[in-house]
Amino acid sequence: MSDHGKTQAKLDEAKGKVKENVGHAVGNERMEAEGRTDQAGADIRQAGHKAKDAAEDVFHTDD
Repeated sequence: MSDHGKTQAKLDEAKGKVKENVGHAVGNERMEAEGRTDQAGADIRQAGHKAKDAAEDVFHTDD
């Protein structure tokens, strides 16, 4: 996957963490839950990027 995709997933994870913390601080359970959901989605995308990178490493040949 492109570096842009990896970077975007990291940014989304950070935004989710901020949203979770702000929601917790102001007592907004919905915002807090949305933040956790955003983080989970970013984690899944990051895992996909890692799996794709690993597959590319396995199947990459130097012809």
